[in-house]
Amino acid sequence: MAKALLGYVGGPDPRLLAEMRRLQQRVQDLESELIRMQAQNDALTVASHEESLLGIDVAHAEPVLA
Repeated sequence: MAKALLGYVGGPDPRLLAEMRRLQQRVQDLESELIRMQAQNDALTVASHEESLLGIDVAHAEPVLA
């Protein structure tokens, strides 16, 4: 009787489990990308701060003519 009820209720759907695994992997990929982008942003912030310490005003700088 229990097997009949479990079959009737449905049990785990393989398509649903596959979709859940795919979404979990996507979340992990996005979290990794976020960490990478935050590190890149931090590096750019430090570089920008170092340029401002050198006295270069990036906002008013003129482009270099080649």
